[in-house]
Amino acid sequence: MMHLRLSRVVLVVSVLGSGIVLACGGSDDDVSTSPQAVPDAGPRGVEPAGQACTSATQCYAGLADAGAGDAGVLGAITCLDRVPNGYCTHTCTQDSDCCATPGECRTGVKQVCAPFTNDSATKYCFLSCETADIQTAIAANASAGYYDGGALDSGSLDTAYCQSYASIYATCRSSGGGAQNRKVCIPQQ
Repeated sequence: MMHLRLSRVVLVVSVLGSGIVLACGGSDDDVSTSPQAVPDAGPRGVEPAGQACTSATQCYAGLADAGAGDAGVLGAITCLDRVPNGYCTHTCTQDSDCCATPGECRTGVKQVCAPFTNDSATKYCFLSCETADIQTAIAANASAGYYDGGALDSGSLDTAYCQSYASIYATCRSSGGGAQNRKVCIPQQ
């Protein structure tokens, strides 16, 4: 009887131990090029725009507001708190204000200037997922390990694109802004 109990204890410990090993398995070095698990250079892609934040001071490290007299980004650096975990961006008046400062943008991913909500006159720079911009970014960056525009198991091209370039949690959605609406990559967490 004692042997049977000892066997059960060993079995339970072995099963639990295997579960712990399996739960701890894997590596941060594992990289898949599928749209569902694309390489992510940081918390959210490689661009300063779209990074998670709780305050504007966490955004655009090394660049300052041009309004402060530096050669920084055009417009006021902002952390949009209506996006889950924040969204680093800056104000703008036109698309050319986005990526206007050397070092502000690191890839061929276009940014567009649009209001975030229908009731706002203020515009911000967002990572674009408009059809022409997707094709241009894929052509410029596919060799660097980003989504190459190939066949999808499921989902849409614009979602696969946003998940590769902006965040594995991003989707392509409307920026808001009524008639000034743009298609942009926005993380959902």
